[in-house]
Amino acid sequence: MELIAASQIVRAQGRIAGAAPYLNGIAAVLAEAAADAGSTAGRVLGVPEAPERVLVLAIVADRGLCGAYNANVLRPTERLVLPAGNAGIEYRLVTVGRKAQSFFRFRRIPVETSFSGFTDRPTFEDARAIAGAVTPSFLDESVDQVLVVSTRFLSAGTQVVETRQLLPLPEPEGADERPSTSGYTEFEPESPALLVELVPRYVEAAVFGALLEASASEHTARQRAMAAATDNADDLVKNLTRVMNRARQDAITTEIMEIVGGAEALRQSADSD
Repeated sequence: MELIAASQIVRAQGRIAGAAPYLNGIAAVLAEAAADAGSTAGRVLGVPEAPERVLVLAIVADRGLCGAYNANVLRPTERLVLPAGNAGIEYRLVTVGRKAQSFFRFRRIPVETSFSGFTDRPTFEDARAIAGAVTPSFLDESVDQVLVVSTRFLSAGTQVVETRQLLPLPEPEGADERPSTSGYTEFEPESPALLVELVPRYVEAAVFGALLEASASEHTARQRAMAAATDNADDLVKNLTRVMNRARQDAITTEIMEIVGGAEALRQSADSD
């Protein structure tokens, strides 16, 4: 399992690199349209000041045997959606991965929609299905904010659990945020209307990127966990072998002592006769 996970890490990293041009491209188009729209973008851009209804998307694995990977995402998600810590905010929960289903079912936390069966090798169609479950709620104003709780894959040695905003779209902070272009860009339809059209495409791309990074993080965590399990098994075999040898040596020593004692008793009996 350690070797399989190690091979999957390389494949997952290649998929992240392969998807990067599209993800960066749609982010650049979105940033340019957002910079052009400015204050006319409405609720599509920015961070809600006081959101009352929040949808949370939690991404974990279908399987275990990957150390604390699943728990590191599920625990903060649980703290976020529990009534004791949500400051009166109404939370709706969408999960990816079988481990999330069982985790929240056991704790009697309602899950609106669940997706599973593809966390180790997600496809864009999977991301499209997930985006189709979260985007309409924001566009029809059923929720004020959409958050994603998942593991970011920074490198083979560093993975970080993050809670980040998916919707509304990130707002450019200034002129430096506007992408540099070599020519003049004209928007048709107007940039505010174009932003609304770009929202589903952006969510699909962002969810796909999150799935790919979560997949790479899952394989990395599993490789580490299986390496530790292998080392622990080797240590266990070594310790038990030592205990067995010691017990066998004790038994042999006892038998030798009994034989020597019996021989000495026979010798003393013969001498007395």
